[in-house]
Amino acid sequence: MLLSFDAKQKLKLSVTKKKEYLSKYLLEEERVVGAMLDPNKLIPEGEGKYKYNVTSFRVFQLDVNPVVSIAVENKEGVLKMSALDSKLDGLGIVDDFDLILKANLEATDIGLEGEALLGVTVSQPPLLKLIPRRILESTGHSVLNGILLGIKSRVQQQLINDFNDWCLVNKI
Repeated sequence: MLLSFDAKQKLKLSVTKKKEYLSKYLLEEERVVGAMLDPNKLIPEGEGKYKYNVTSFRVFQLDVNPVVSIAVENKEGVLKMSALDSKLDGLGIVDDFDLILKANLEATDIGLEGEALLGVTVSQPPLLKLIPRRILESTGHSVLNGILLGIKSRVQQQLINDFNDWCLVNKI
C-alpha cells in the first residue's frame, strides 16, 4: 500500500536595504543554495546539481535519513530547485519511495518571494504495518511541513545575513 503526503510553504520576505541587488545575488547559485540549506549537508555535484542529506528525523521509533539529488537553475531571475532523485535510509526495506521537490525564489519589489512544495510517496514499511494509514499520512504531512518550516526559517535569517555579507564583499 502506497502512502502519499505533501506540504507547501510560501515566503514573502521584505528587504529594505539594497534590494535592487537581490536578483544579481540570486545568480550566485552555490552561495544562495548553501545559505538556504545546511551547507554541511550539501555536496556540489557539478554545475546546477547538488546532493543534500536532509536532516534525519525520527518517526514511530525509526530513524529516517532522506538523501536528495537537487537540480538548481536560474531562469529569468527566478532561482528554481527540483528533486532529480532521492533515496530513503532508515525505514528498512521500502519498495517504493519518490520525493517531489519544487521550489522557487525570486527578487521582487518588496524583497524576496518564493514557494516550495515537498511531497512523498512511499510504500508502507513492514515495521509500520499495524499503524493505520491515516495516522501515517497525518504524521507524514506534519514531518514534511516541519522540514519546510525549518528551511523557511533558515531563509528568513541566514539568506538575508548572507546577502548582506555578499553586498559587503562586493562593496555594494
